[in-house]
Amino acid sequence: MTRWIRRKLVDVFLGEEGMREAAKAEAVTRVVVWQLSQEMARQGITKAALAKLMGTSRAQLDRILKAKGNVTMETLQRAAALVGRELV
Repeated sequence: MTRWIRRKLVDVFLGEEGMREAAKAEAVTRVVVWQLSQEMARQGITKAALAKLMGTSRAQLDRILKAKGNVTMETLQRAAALVGRELV
Protein backbone atom coordinates (compact mmCIF):
# COMPACT_ATOMS: atom_id res chain seq x y z
CA MET A 1 0.00 0.00 0.00
CA THR A 2 1.46 3.35 -0.98
CA ARG A 3 1.88 6.27 1.39
CA TRP A 4 -0.71 8.27 -0.57
CA ILE A 5 -3.31 5.51 -0.19
CA ARG A 6 -2.64 5.21 3.55
CA ARG A 7 -3.01 8.98 3.96
CA LYS A 8 -6.26 8.92 2.00
CA LEU A 9 -7.64 6.05 4.11
CA VAL A 10 -6.76 7.89 7.32
CA ASP A 11 -8.32 11.09 5.97
CA VAL A 12 -11.53 9.26 5.04
CA PHE A 13 -11.67 7.54 8.43
CA LEU A 14 -11.15 10.81 10.33
CA GLY A 15 -13.80 12.48 8.22
CA GLU A 16 -16.31 9.69 8.82
CA GLU A 17 -15.64 9.80 12.55
CA GLY A 18 -15.94 13.61 12.62
CA MET A 19 -12.37 13.98 13.86
CA ARG A 20 -10.62 15.52 10.83
CA GLU A 21 -10.56 19.12 12.08
CA ALA A 22 -9.46 18.15 15.58
CA ALA A 23 -6.63 16.03 14.16
CA LYS A 24 -5.58 18.87 11.88
CA ALA A 25 -5.54 21.35 14.78
CA GLU A 26 -3.49 18.94 16.89
CA ALA A 27 -0.98 18.49 14.08
CA VAL A 28 -0.61 22.24 13.54
CA THR A 29 -0.13 22.80 17.27
CA ARG A 30 2.59 20.14 17.45
CA VAL A 31 4.45 21.62 14.48
CA VAL A 32 4.32 25.14 15.94
CA VAL A 33 5.52 23.87 19.33
CA TRP A 34 8.38 21.99 17.65
CA GLN A 35 9.40 25.12 15.74
CA LEU A 36 9.23 27.20 18.91
CA SER A 37 11.45 24.69 20.73
CA GLN A 38 13.93 24.74 17.84
CA GLU A 39 14.08 28.54 17.89
CA MET A 40 14.57 28.58 21.65
CA ALA A 41 17.49 26.16 21.27
CA ARG A 42 18.98 28.17 18.41
CA GLN A 43 18.90 31.36 20.47
CA GLY A 44 19.91 29.69 23.72
CA ILE A 45 16.68 30.70 25.47
CA THR A 46 15.91 28.49 28.45
CA LYS A 47 12.43 27.39 29.43
CA ALA A 48 12.80 29.34 32.66
CA ALA A 49 13.72 32.52 30.77
CA LEU A 50 10.83 32.20 28.33
CA ALA A 51 8.39 31.43 31.15
CA LYS A 52 9.53 34.60 32.93
CA LEU A 53 9.10 36.67 29.76
CA MET A 54 5.62 35.22 29.32
CA GLY A 55 4.69 35.88 32.94
CA THR A 56 3.94 32.23 33.60
CA SER A 57 5.48 29.31 35.46
CA ARG A 58 8.06 26.92 34.09
CA ALA A 59 5.55 24.09 34.67
CA GLN A 60 2.94 25.87 32.53
CA LEU A 61 5.51 26.47 29.79
CA ASP A 62 6.38 22.75 29.90
CA ARG A 63 2.70 21.94 29.30
CA ILE A 64 2.66 24.39 26.38
CA LEU A 65 5.82 22.90 24.87
CA LYS A 66 4.41 19.38 25.21
CA ALA A 67 1.22 20.58 23.48
CA LYS A 68 -0.81 19.09 26.33
CA GLY A 69 -4.22 20.37 27.30
CA ASN A 70 -5.71 23.56 25.93
CA VAL A 71 -2.84 25.31 24.20
CA THR A 72 -4.33 28.24 22.34
CA MET A 73 -2.90 29.78 19.20
CA GLU A 74 -2.83 33.10 21.07
CA THR A 75 -0.47 31.59 23.65
CA LEU A 76 1.72 30.15 20.91
CA GLN A 77 1.73 33.50 19.08
CA ARG A 78 2.83 35.28 22.25
CA ALA A 79 5.63 32.78 22.85
CA ALA A 80 6.73 33.00 19.21
CA ALA A 81 6.82 36.80 19.37
CA LEU A 82 9.04 36.63 22.45
CA VAL A 83 11.64 34.62 20.51
CA GLY A 84 11.37 36.98 17.54
CA ARG A 85 9.09 34.88 15.35
CA GLU A 86 5.60 35.30 13.98
CA LEU A 87 2.94 32.67 13.31
CA VAL A 88 1.45 33.03 9.87
